[in-house]
Amino acid sequence: MAEVFLRRLSRWQAENQRESVGDLYAAAHRDPAVADAGPDRPDREAFLRRFAGHDIQRPGFEMVIGSDPAPAGCCYGYPADREGDRRGEYPLGLPGEFPAQLREPAATGRLFLIAGLMVLPAHRRKGVATRLLETLLIRSNAVLALAVLDADNAPARAAFRSWGWRPLDGGPAPSGAAGPRREAWTRPLP
Repeated sequence: MAEVFLRRLSRWQAENQRESVGDLYAAAHRDPAVADAGPDRPDREAFLRRFAGHDIQRPGFEMVIGSDPAPAGCCYGYPADREGDRRGEYPLGLPGEFPAQLREPAATGRLFLIAGLMVLPAHRRKGVATRLLETLLIRSNAVLALAVLDADNAPARAAFRSWGWRPLDGGPAPSGAAGPRREAWTRPLP
């Protein structure tokens, strides 16, 4: 397998790569038990609507993509929305009130939200996700990073824990009857 090379994408480049990122999302999240899921399954389309209609449009959006030369993984995020956070809204779609320990970093523009991290199965457990995340965060002037994980995703939770992230106090939050429980994880940034 070839080495995975990382590169930053501007908002415009990310927008132009949205179909490739959608394919990457579908492949990274494909359920091996469903052999005929294909690249056009509904979650890919929902991801693309959120990615192109919301995530890319956020001020300060940043993305790092890894390729070998085909896309192997990506990580993207943006600073918390100061206005939304002052209204008490929880970032990244978690229900409930915005936690007190996040209010000051968010209000001062020093909370960076990890909106997506995905790596193809063939490239997992090889340090690609670590490199993607660190490359994304290295230029941030934030003091704290926030990611939201499915509470039942043990591999993701183990990876974030190994990278120095910790679950936010309060435990998992329900994300509705149809969705999985979600957890907020944070890590101080240098």
